[in-house]
Parts: sequence; C-alpha cells; structure tokens
Amino acid sequence: MLQVAFIKENKEDIIKRLAKRNIDATEMINNAITLDEERKALQTSLDNTKAESNALSKEIGNLFKSGEVQKANLLKEKTILLKETTKNFEQELNNKVEALSELLYKIPNVPNPIVPAGNTDEDNEETFREGDIPKLHDGALPHWELAKKYNIIDFELGNKITGAGFPVYIGKGARLQRALIAYFLDKNTEAGYTEYQVPHLVNEASGFGTGQLPDKEGQMYHVTLDNLYLIPTAEVPATNIFRDTLLNESDLPIGITGYTPCFRREAGSYGAHVRGLNRLHQFDKVEILRVEHPDNSYKALDSMVNHVKGLLKDLKLPYRILRLCGGDLGFTSALTYDFEVFSTAQDRWLEVSSVSNFETFQANRLKLRFKNNEGKNELCHTLNGSALALPRILAGILENYQTEDGIKIPEVLVPYTGFDMIS
Repeated sequence: MLQVAFIKENKEDIIKRLAKRNIDATEMINNAITLDEERKALQTSLDNTKAESNALSKEIGNLFKSGEVQKANLLKEKTILLKETTKNFEQELNNKVEALSELLYKIPNVPNPIVPAGNTDEDNEETFREGDIPKLHDGALPHWELAKKYNIIDFELGNKITGAGFPVYIGKGARLQRALIAYFLDKNTEAGYTEYQVPHLVNEASGFGTGQLPDKEGQMYHVTLDNLYLIPTAEVPATNIFRDTLLNESDLPIGITGYTPCFRREAGSYGAHVRGLNRLHQFDKVEILRVEHPDNSYKALDSMVNHVKGLLKDLKLPYRILRLCGGDLGFTSALTYDFEVFSTAQDRWLEVSSVSNFETFQANRLKLRFKNNEGKNELCHTLNGSALALPRILAGILENYQTEDGIKIPEVLVPYTGFDMIS
C-alpha cells in the first residue's frame, strides 16, 4: 500500500509510472489526497473540540469548588453539546479513514522506472538466456504422455479424488517430487536462508498484509465457516511472520525459505496450454523471502536472481529471464523477473519462478518497520521468489531428459532420488 505522504510528494511521477500498468490513476490519486486533507481537517476539529471540552471540565470543577454552582451548571450544558459534537466528529473521522484505506488498498504498487511499458507477456523484455535446447529422439512425448507411459503421475485419479488440476504422484514420480523439494531447500539454506515450516491456511489480515486481498480473493480457496484462506503461495504466511513487527537495523537483512503446497482456483484457465502440469490447482513450491534495508533491496534482488539462475544451471535446463512489463506486473510488485524453462516436447517456454521486489508496498500494509541508527522508524523492503515451483520444473525434466530408453535424472538429484533413470 502506498503511503499518503509519498503520494503527495510524488503525485505526477506516480501517475506517470502507474500508466505503465495501463492505468489512468489520476482520479484515484487525487481522491486519496483529498480524502487525506479532509481527514486531517476533521482530526483538527476533533482535537479542538476535545481541548475545549477538557478546558470547560476543568473550569467547571473550579467553579464548583468556589461555590459558583449556577455558572458551573450552565457550562455543563455546553459540555453536553460538545460531547455530542465530538461523537459526530469521531464518526465522520472514522468514515473518512475507512474510505481512504479502502481507496489506498485499490492502488497498485508503483513500477520501478526500468519496468518496460506494455500490455501483455509479449511486451516482457528478455534479459538473459542460458542452456542448450536438447534435440529429442523421434517420437518424443509431452510430459503428460510420459507420466502415463511410466506410471509416475496419474491425472485421471486426481480428477476422481478431487477434480481436474489435482494430480496424484506415484512411485518414482513421487520420489522425484520429494527430491526436488529437498534439493531446493538444501541449496537455499546453504545460501543463508533460514528454513521455516508455516501454516497452509491464513486469516484475512494475512491476505491483506501481502496484497492477495482485496485484489485476488477470487483466485483463493476460501474456507467460509472459519473465514480462512488456503495459501496461494508460501509468500503469504512467511511474510506475515513479520506483520506488526519493529526490527532493529542490525536485524537486517533477514532471509527465510520454506516448502508448502499451494492452492489456486485459477478461474478461467482452459485450453491445451494448461494440460498436465502446466497449470494446477494444487502444486508444490519452495519459496525464498527477504526483509531488507531500503538501501540494499535491489542488490538483494540481483542476489536472488543469481541464486535461482544457479538452481536451473545445476539442473541443466535451458532457461531465460524476463523483466515483466507494466501490464504483466503483479499488483504488489515494483519490479519482477520471471524465469522460464524451455519445454522441448511442447516447443514452448514454461514459467518456473518469479522474483520480485515489493519495496515498501507490503511493509506498509504489514506495519513492518525497523528502527534506524538515528532512532527513527522506517518501513522495510520485502522481496520474494520461487526457488523453485515444482510442476513445470518437473515437466521440463521429464520432457528434456527423455530418451528412447527412459527418462534420465539430473545428476544433482540422483543422491536425493536414489535412482538415475525412470524406465
């Protein structure tokens, strides 16, 4: 959530940069400034009324002490009116604060100046590419056919148990899935991230804290009886560890990692491009998250990007990095890099990670601050990234590592799987 002071100081620049999201934010920004000015005026009126009421109460007490009962009673009638006025001002102020908060929740984060303008993923900028695309044998299969051939993932069984988008992993497929989770966690902790196990359901406050609410409530599974949400990513519970927290500058940076299943309704997702593991309602993901000093957050973003590059390089999968354009940028992000692995059998790129800097946007919603060396409170910067999301990584491995004799296992995973071939 943007700070009102930041909006006032950077009004024209904010409107200009939000235009990269294909949003004309002029009305929202002007309304936010107006609501804040009205809020301040009401607060001043309320404070003045309370001050006058307090002064009269003190004067009434003195009058009673001096025996001037009649004068005291006259002033008491005035204080009754002031109390009613105070009550009205408080109600108006609460309404104004609520209206301002609701508006601020609807304004997306301001894109970093290097975010390219654009409307769709076709306008994203490729910034890096690495790895050779393998040449597959004749008759090479997409991963959903490989899964059926080697009985390692059963999509129909998942559909029977729950519905489409809930696959069942079997035998070596389940072992490979577990191996990837363990490998990613080990690499993340080796890089200095502290491992956490977090809840898989969150409350409404947590959803608002990281920006899933009110923006993406339709994409989350809602347990209505308890008003809890199944997590769409470990980012939500992991970031909310720091909600309503005041850190010391010496505590920064903080890096954590965690594995969770993720649940997404993915409403409106249909077609060949979502077959198999390409788009699921339940999937596994290992996340990395950082809480940073504002001066260091973009250096930290580069570090996170390099870390994910290392994971994909170790797996020897061909991949590219895209800097997302304004139209493809997430609601809370100031700058995002997407990683895509090339699926040779499908002849297309599959997104496997997003690494983002949210600057102060989430921290302001979370009330996540640190006390700087001068003793003043500042908002932290938050960052997060997938390291990595498993479904499309698994799809890339199955398709790119397939041979006529079976599916080879990436060398770095063999110690985790205990086998080097699925056949």
